[in-house]
Amino acid sequence: MALPAGWIVPDWPAPPNVRAACSTRVGGRSRGPYESLNLGEHVGDDVGAVAANRAIFSDALGVRPVFLEQVHGQQTLLLSDTTPDGTQADGCVAIARGLACTIMVADCLPVLFTVDSGSVVAAAHAGWRGLSGQHGQGVLESVTLQLGAVDGARPAELMAWLGPCIGPEVFEVGPEVKAAFEAHDPEAAALFKPHAAGKWLADLPELARRRLRALGVTRIYGNDGSRGWCTVSNPSRFFSHRRDRVSGRFAAAIWRA
Repeated sequence: MALPAGWIVPDWPAPPNVRAACSTRVGGRSRGPYESLNLGEHVGDDVGAVAANRAIFSDALGVRPVFLEQVHGQQTLLLSDTTPDGTQADGCVAIARGLACTIMVADCLPVLFTVDSGSVVAAAHAGWRGLSGQHGQGVLESVTLQLGAVDGARPAELMAWLGPCIGPEVFEVGPEVKAAFEAHDPEAAALFKPHAAGKWLADLPELARRRLRALGVTRIYGNDGSRGWCTVSNPSRFFSHRRDRVSGRFAAAIWRA
């Protein structure tokens, strides 16, 4: 696997047959606010440029990335050779080789999963809505449930990698976001810091770590909330909708070789 310079290769003890990568915004064909490796078809970019960018991404991985229509929900699907791009879901699981579970982001948190045996991989799109979910059941709960259903994987057998997202120094949210997490987990209040005009600064990667640990997933790697992982704070490396409003999307992917 020869990835373009600057892409992120997760540093975690995944089994040898499991591969993962996260693109950045460089190395593609798009122009203007989408410069240059925008993978999102839904953000107003030229369709030809996006198609070229997706081909670059696929060629770099050496497998087919399945691009979902992400809606900030909790639905998780099992990928197959016939799963079309644009299928609506915010989580996906793959047992078949040659298919990459792929999550597009521009501030939300991509979460990749595998197991020690390398028999299954998964990915989740964890913005605050999908992460908080309903009645404590969000996208991370949905993915781990699906992993258990299709592979028998127990949470203790899982490992997770958190990709780049909006950082805790800049993720300003309203009281409704804080309330959504506290409704299920009152102690999550510690991950919200008071900010200006009744707003709060939320620690999205740590909120995800907290949910994963509550599920029994204790081996968690990647984004530690430091500035280098922040999409907003690194404009030359990452797309950010919060920063730019008109923005492309980069992607994290995981697959079985």
